[in-house]
Parts: sequence; C-alpha cells; structure tokens
Amino acid sequence: MFRFQRLQLVQYKNYMFKNFEFKHKVIGICGSNGIGKTNILDAIWYLCFTKSYFTAIDGRIAYTANQGFRIDGECSINNQSLNTIAILRETGKKEFSVNNDLYTKLSHHIGKMPAVMVAPDDVIIITGGSEERRKMIDTLICQIDEVYMQQLIAYNKILLQRNALLKQFAETGFTDSALLQVINMQLITAGSYVYKVRKAFLPTYLERINKHYQQISGAGEQLDLSYDSPLDAFVTTNEQEAFSLLLQQNHQRDLAMQRTNGGIHKDDVKFLLDSMPFKQIASQGQRKSLLFSIRLTEYELLQEHKGFAPVLLLDDVFEKLDEQRMANLLLDVCVKKQGQVFITDTHKSRLEAHLKNVGCDYEIIELV
Repeated sequence: MFRFQRLQLVQYKNYMFKNFEFKHKVIGICGSNGIGKTNILDAIWYLCFTKSYFTAIDGRIAYTANQGFRIDGECSINNQSLNTIAILRETGKKEFSVNNDLYTKLSHHIGKMPAVMVAPDDVIIITGGSEERRKMIDTLICQIDEVYMQQLIAYNKILLQRNALLKQFAETGFTDSALLQVINMQLITAGSYVYKVRKAFLPTYLERINKHYQQISGAGEQLDLSYDSPLDAFVTTNEQEAFSLLLQQNHQRDLAMQRTNGGIHKDDVKFLLDSMPFKQIASQGQRKSLLFSIRLTEYELLQEHKGFAPVLLLDDVFEKLDEQRMANLLLDVCVKKQGQVFITDTHKSRLEAHLKNVGCDYEIIELV
C-alpha cells in the first residue's frame, strides 16, 4: 500500500511555506481557480518523478522573487516509511534524496513511487501529435522496466548526436560514412530494444483501454486502437535487422534533410471511433472518457507490476463529463481501486456530494 501522509512546500510555485497532512484514502482539494490546488498535485508528482508534470524548467517553479525551492514528502510503501526531499538550490543545482540517501542519477528513482496523473490539458494525448502518445507510453513503461528506461535515454542521446552529425556533414560537405555507421549501430541497439518492448507491451495495454472506455461511456461505441511503427514495414527475423533496413531506406533523405527520418521516435498509437479518426469526430465527453480510460489502464498495469497501487492524481476532472460518467469513474477509482486518490475541484459542495454518493473514505482540504 502506497500512501502520502505529509507534504511540506517551501518557495514552491505560489506557496512560500505550507504544510499539508493527509489522513484518508481519498483527499479532495477545493478552492477557487489560481489558489494552488493543482500545485499540490504537481508537488506530489515531482516527488515521484523528480520533475514537474506541467513545467519543464525547474527554475520557473520557484516562488515569485525567490530562487530555489524545497519539497518534502512523507509517505509509506508496504509499511516502509519514505522521506523524499527534492531541493533546487539558488545555484541551480538539483538534489533528490530518499531517507537521506542522495541520488547520483535521478533516473534511478523512477518507478520507486509510481503515480498516475489526469489533468485537463492531457486531452492533447488524443488530439495532438504522435510525440504526446509516445510520451504516454514511455512514462508508463519506464516505471515498470528500468532497462527500457535506460535504453530509451540512450536512444534519445544517440539520436541527437546523429542529427548533429548529419547537420555537420551538410555544413562541411564531407560525409564520414564510417563514423555514421558507428552511430547507426548504437542507435539500432538501443532503438530495437525499445521497439521490442513496446510491441510486446502495447496489445494488452490497448485492449484494456478499450475495455475501460466501454465501462465509462456505457454507449457500446466501436473503439479501435493500434500501435504503428515504421519498423513494422519490414518482414525480418529480428528488430535490429528491421531497424538497419529502415536506416538504409532513409539514408539519402536523412543526408538531405539533416535529420533522422525513421526510427522509434516516429512510433504512434492510432485511435479510431466507428472506423473514423477519433480526434476528428469525438465529442469533448468522449475525449475525456478515452483519457480516463488510458489513465485507469496505466493505474492497473502499475499495480500489477509493483504489487501495490500507485497514487492517483485527478485535476479538475468534473468538467466535460456528465453525471453518469462521473459516477462510474469515481466508483471505480475511489472505491474499487486500493490506492490513494487526490482530486481537485473549484466547488466544495459538488466534490463532497460526489464523494458521499460513492461512499468512500475521504477528507476535504479547502484552500482559501
């Protein structure tokens, strides 16, 4: 069982100094817009992932007119107490520790404290480009498979090196084929591992998303989801051979465009509703239902692999869902699921009424 008991914020976003205590399974956080509800969820996410869910640059997180911040969280996993502290120094140095043990590599923390977030802007997973859906896949698998995470990090670094090399070739007018081949082999090694894991993992993942969608929507809509990778075009005995053929196929194009046009960084997940592109015909309610289905599937898979439920962070979930869909969702996450749930809303009465109706163990934190 994974539970947060305490959270202390120092110079973090809109909080100069604030302590929070959490005593129940479901924590409702209510207050007007801009008061800091989402910032509490983001601080919890930061302790789980060593970074903000919403802000890419740490320096922009610090309280106005101050440099640096500190997030201090007390939680327990299977009765083991964990004091997790994230610090950004005024110098820009970042420190992250658990029970006073300082990490030398932040990536070593990923997966130790699994979490799932649902935020309004997440609908871009459905409406946006393929990068958003790859991020969705990678955030989940990296919490489950440390080797996958390391190979993905390696691939992204090599990809940057390869693109820089292609640009250098264009600028100098000289193509170092031997050096390019060395980079290609490194890219193939890391990329083929990532592709192999994705291909094995995604069928079950997508099937479960569809199942959750049917439960939440209750409409019997025909939803089709599929994994799409450039490597699928090659019928070969192994992933490395397919990747090698893909790079050969794109060789001249890569040189001309000064970037790598084929690889796992082009993978995508396709969503179809009644045989049409989902994002083109789906209503806002359908899009949010699919988003919840994706996150609930992530939740279940993390629980199965970790042996305990991740913390679930629901930001402003009451908009764009009708009463029945919301009742179905809350019954699932607040009663049937075993993990701790944090929910934000602008209306205390609405939040409390929903939580009472599903009969869960909850508390309300009202921000003023």
